[in-house]
Amino acid sequence: AGAQFQYLAVQKTGRQQNVGLIQLNRPQALNALCEGLMEELRRALEAMENDPQVGAIVITGSEKAFAAGADIKEMQNKGFQECYSKGFLSGWDKVSTVRKPIVAAVNGYALGGGCELAMMCDIIYAGEKAQFGQPEILLGTIPGAGGTQRLTRAVGKSLAMEMVLTGDRISA
Repeated sequence: AGAQFQYLAVQKTGRQQNVGLIQLNRPQALNALCEGLMEELRRALEAMENDPQVGAIVITGSEKAFAAGADIKEMQNKGFQECYSKGFLSGWDKVSTVRKPIVAAVNGYALGGGCELAMMCDIIYAGEKAQFGQPEILLGTIPGAGGTQRLTRAVGKSLAMEMVLTGDRISA
């Protein structure tokens, strides 16, 4: 891992130093997923994927928030045309393309983009305080990084529809 990161804490851990640990580290914003954080996450994942010593990767946040969603402040002034032409969210699926197993260790909020990030991982371990939700409807939009498809596969059509159309959360 070795590279410096502003929004992540990255290290190798485990008895044989073969587990890549990526901790989202934007506590003042409840680990909101800004463009800078997502770029760093892509770099960290690529480094771990190319490191033959790393056998698995864990992505986690803090006790209060895994990730409280996409950074709304960063998104609020972007119109459809700008998002579409500049490929907004285009690199967010990196987690789902890594060939090594990725575990999401979730405690606290995993909302919107944070829920989608967790669902991109191969396994989700949820702590007692974990809260999952797709509250985008409360802002007049819908999940944008594959959340509707992944959520349906994870919890079934009925619960996914309820969560996406009401913004309601579910616990671990």
